[in-house]
Order: sequence, then structure tokens, then C-alpha cells
Amino acid sequence: MSNEVAKAVTVSILGKEYVVACPEHERAELLESVGYLDKKMREIRDAGKVLGTDRIAVMAALNIAHELLHQKSGFNLNGGAEVEGRLRNLQAKIEDALFRNRQLEF
Repeated sequence: MSNEVAKAVTVSILGKEYVVACPEHERAELLESVGYLDKKMREIRDAGKVLGTDRIAVMAALNIAHELLHQKSGFNLNGGAEVEGRLRNLQAKIEDALFRNRQLEF
């Protein structure tokens, strides 16, 4: 176990700054992760289907989880198809709920 002290790192996601505690040796991975998340969230925001940072973050998390499942070792084709179908169904339900909620806001 390392005695390295985590240092505060300021990162920006969708133009908003966050302070994250991070050991120095993990800083590069943190910044890479932030860049990836920021890119995914911007893609979702720019598509215009989802409004609100919290909703954009949920959709980005679902998309990233979906990607992770596909890359995870031991992910078999039969189980993968089932999980992929469930994730698509869940994503469709979330998008539908967000659309209905957006309609109520107007």
C-alpha cells in the first residue's frame, strides 16, 4: 500500500470545473478519463435529444457502461446479445421518459 498523498486536481467537464483528489501517479489516467467523459457528454448534448447536465451524464454513463461490457474479456456472444438488448431497451425507456419530462417543462 502506498503512502502517497492524493492531491487536488481541477478538471473541466462540459465547461464546469470539479476538484478531484487523485494520487500523482494516477493523474494522467484521470485526465484521460475526464477527456473521454467530456467528449461523450458533448456528443450527447450536441445531438440535442437530452437536456440538462444530470441527464446528459446518465446517458453518457449508460453508453460508457455499454462500451465496457463489449470490451470486457470473457463477454460471450450469447450473453452479450442479451445484455445489449436490455441496455438498448433501458436506454430507449430513459430517452422516452426524458422526452416526456421535457414536454411537461414547456
